[in-house]
Amino acid sequence: MSKPCLDGALRRFMYGKLHRVTVTGAELDYVGSVTIDPALLRASGILPNTEVDVVNITNGERITTYAIEGDENSGTICLNGAAAHQFSKGDLAIIMAYELVPAEALPGRISRAIHVDTKNRISGSDEYITPSLETLGQPVNNRQSQAYETVDI
Repeated sequence: MSKPCLDGALRRFMYGKLHRVTVTGAELDYVGSVTIDPALLRASGILPNTEVDVVNITNGERITTYAIEGDENSGTICLNGAAAHQFSKGDLAIIMAYELVPAEALPGRISRAIHVDTKNRISGSDEYITPSLETLGQPVNNRQSQAYETVDI
């Protein structure tokens, strides 16, 4: 079997994730977006006005919107505009940000997951290193049944 050609191909890479945040508000009468505490944006590497996917763990909804910053250290996660129909205060969610990366630059690239407590205060983080095609299948890369330790930041 021949090796896939990766030259010039761009892949959408998940570089930052806010894992199991608690939705603090849903504002229908707003233009759109998701308001996020800047401390969480900073920790995950997500910049304001960049595209994010927001997955509602509570009801299974998934939306694509953009991030805006709220008040520092407020724990704010507020879905605005039409997204307010799909999220309610108290729902659990995952927020993921992506970037386009040349496929040949993916091996070794780090994806960071930020973990929070019930008040959306940072409790830890995980960093995952993307394996190469040649190292796929090695036990160190298998995340299926592993418990993940968080790293205090």
